[in-house]
Amino acid sequence: MTIERMPAIAPEDLTEAQKAASETFSQGRGYAVRGPFIPMLRSPEVLLRVKAMGDYLRFKSCLPPRLSELAILVTARFWSQNYEWHAHRPLAEKGGLNPAIADAIADGRRPDDMADDEAALYDFATELHVNKCVSDNTYARALAEFGEQGIIDLTGLCGHYTTVAMILNVARTPLPEGATPGMQPFPK
Repeated sequence: MTIERMPAIAPEDLTEAQKAASETFSQGRGYAVRGPFIPMLRSPEVLLRVKAMGDYLRFKSCLPPRLSELAILVTARFWSQNYEWHAHRPLAEKGGLNPAIADAIADGRRPDDMADDEAALYDFATELHVNKCVSDNTYARALAEFGEQGIIDLTGLCGHYTTVAMILNVARTPLPEGATPGMQPFPK
């Protein structure tokens, strides 16, 4: 059993900056601070800036939800981050991602039968996470599929959700009550 390191802060223990950030967050998202944002509340400016980046990448990116959520799933798998996986797998499927693709990623396998744009995105995101850069061939495929803005949005998705995954892993944020892990950690 892993003990959560940064549980929710009791309302009466919030600083004025934390209260203001929490209120701004809730007004913008339509729900209270939860999940990865609970530990981020320890640094109200980080919370609000991560929220702002996430708002663009999730809701205004030039990539359609099927692809942006695929990038998030690749990132969640890279970090073995089940909270992120739990939150985004249903969104990926709602956006049109074939569940078999998500299953393969959860297993740590390159999915079969991906569309050309999915394969270009998967290869780009995986190469970026593993090699910390992308080859000219991978870049060219992504450029042909997504254009320069798409490459920046895709890279931003990988970086943003890496930040979120790292915070969740450090804080040991548990899955919502009743949820089961969607993937197993990679062997060490």
